[in-house]
Amino acid sequence: MKRILCLAVGLLLVIIAIGATGCDSLSPPSRTSSGEAVSSQANGIWVTGTGEVTVTPDIAVLQVGVEAQEDTVAEAMDRASEAMAKVGTALADSGIESKDIQTQYFNIRQRTSWDNRTDEEIITGYRVTNKVIVKIRVLPVDSYTLDYKASSIIGAVVSAGGDLIRIDSLNFTVEDPTEYYDEAREKATADAKAKAEKLAKQTGVKLGEPTFVSESSSTPSTYASITYGGSNMPVPAPIVIDSAPPTSLGETKIILTVQVAYSIR
Repeated sequence: MKRILCLAVGLLLVIIAIGATGCDSLSPPSRTSSGEAVSSQANGIWVTGTGEVTVTPDIAVLQVGVEAQEDTVAEAMDRASEAMAKVGTALADSGIESKDIQTQYFNIRQRTSWDNRTDEEIITGYRVTNKVIVKIRVLPVDSYTLDYKASSIIGAVVSAGGDLIRIDSLNFTVEDPTEYYDEAREKATADAKAKAEKLAKQTGVKLGEPTFVSESSSTPSTYASITYGGSNMPVPAPIVIDSAPPTSLGETKIILTVQVAYSIR
């Protein structure tokens, strides 16, 4: 009986030991600051390299729309539609093709207020909002011409939309950053390798081959500080644009980051 009991206890201990080992091997990997999963058992030298390329924007992106408030939905829709049609005509007259105009936002909302006498919310009217994203191009690409065209279009749509116009933002960016990413990637990988070689030298080890590589990139836009409309900044009436508002496209940066793990020998 004692022998059977000893065998049972021994078997139980083996099972517990195997379970503990299995749990340890299945422990989740840690993560880097950029979110990539990294094994807690990883060996080698881990470095991050950054490459930047300064470029001149080749397109402008304008977020523009109209907003109408009336007692009924039908009245608000009619006013918004009429104003948006005028804005569309102004864009077409400025050389903007239909493929470069995309609806970004359309909304119909009730306007309400609180009646203290009846202690209830009452409907006071309706608000219709219609916004589009407009890509502004010039061919051949020329920074001065693009800047001037964006400025002129802003003046045209403000005049066309009148009191109902709303401009959320204007930013200058690069439409196709692919070729710049290639240059930024070369700089980033060279930066990573230089860092790894320096670490290897300082720690007295020999640098091996890369065992892991990942990258991330961004293309920040250059924003012009131009806003018309909105609840905090009503458009004065009547609007007469004698000259287009000034804009400045400046420069933007293509930024690419690579993370590389090198083995050590």
